[in-house]
Amino acid sequence: MAVPKRRTSKQRRNSRRANWKLSLPGIVECPECHQMMLSHRVCKHCGYYRKKQIVNVEKQKANS
Repeated sequence: MAVPKRRTSKQRRNSRRANWKLSLPGIVECPECHQMMLSHRVCKHCGYYRKKQIVNVEKQKANS
């Protein structure tokens, strides 16, 4: 089994661990209402996902 020859410094260890997080989530333009939305999710503004209406947004706004 491989064994490290020298101890890894704190700076090298921490700089390696700092790159795990994505800088921006997958934000795309909605094909229906052209608002920015998270990819692979229902649009908050119009309620469409993959050219099908999943959520009736007007009905939910009226209930709120």
